[in-house]
Amino acid sequence: TVGPKLGGAEEDGGRQGWRWRSCPDWASERGAVVGGTGRGKIAAGGSAAQPGPLGRGVDGVWGWLERRWERWVESGGYGGSLVVVFVGALLLVEAGRLGWLPEGVAAIVPESRFFAINAAFTAFLVLEVIGLAFGLVDSVARAAGKQLEIFSLILLRKSFTELQEFDTPIAWESIEGPVAHILADAFGALFIFGIVGWYYAMQRHRPIVDSEDEQEEFIRSKKAVAILLQTGILAIALFGVHQLVTEREVISFFNAVFTLFIFTDVLMVLVSLQFNPDYRILFRNSGFAVSTVLIRLALAGPPFLNAALGVLAALFAVGVTWVYNRFAPHLEDAPEFSRRPDRRERPDRPGGSGGPAR
Repeated sequence: TVGPKLGGAEEDGGRQGWRWRSCPDWASERGAVVGGTGRGKIAAGGSAAQPGPLGRGVDGVWGWLERRWERWVESGGYGGSLVVVFVGALLLVEAGRLGWLPEGVAAIVPESRFFAINAAFTAFLVLEVIGLAFGLVDSVARAAGKQLEIFSLILLRKSFTELQEFDTPIAWESIEGPVAHILADAFGALFIFGIVGWYYAMQRHRPIVDSEDEQEEFIRSKKAVAILLQTGILAIALFGVHQLVTEREVISFFNAVFTLFIFTDVLMVLVSLQFNPDYRILFRNSGFAVSTVLIRLALAGPPFLNAALGVLAALFAVGVTWVYNRFAPHLEDAPEFSRRPDRRERPDRPGGSGGPAR
């Protein structure tokens, strides 16, 4: 299983008992929002306000996408599709080596058998990107960690991409130079793997909104952002297929996707400000966006530097989390932006006196 299970009343608006899975063995369930005290806790009790037409439309589209995805994963489509891609790519390579492919197809199918491994890894990463879009609804922090997971897998894929350029059987004279690149990517991925585990262990899950109504509204806003993200991913994929078929040009899919992630992260920062314009939340979410920028730079970097930038991106995410967990409580009484009028403390809340919501 790649990635952690997502659960708990997330600091950025997740739901207790809800765990997102992007692999077949991840359980998915929804639980109730729980109450608490103090800033950022969800008030227990009460009924959620009914969404407007736009909100119902977002819920409907998201529910349809989520059900289709879960049904496909649970039916074995996730792993089965990767097996099909791997075997199909291997058969294409063999057919090309035997001269059985049409000239147009043979021109875009590599002769190396390692292409099949690269194709399977690429398909797996595409599915992980889709899973990240679903997980964004439950936790911004976990989605940031998922980006680091995906980049570590991209580094591993680069190792197989290097192998794709080798002839079989492999001779040392032909691989002496690229071996250093393979080692750098592999160990970079290993370091990021360890740092991501550290990052997840540091997470402290507390809601950033004050009531169940706000919680549902925040989740609905994240669904809208996730739908936009999935639409963007689909557009990039279709454009890539078009360029491959018509221009015989292979676009850098993951470079484009991580550029899209940057804009999505910034949009999530702005959305969260609508519900809680607290400096601590703003800094944390903005820091995660900077981590995404570093990953995007790593994707464009040359060998060695790309792995180093990826490790730095992971360490930066850990640093943001550590500083947030360590010092955010001390900023409890620090000045903050004015909250929206409808989000000030109401008399029906515990200790409500009409003052600013704490």
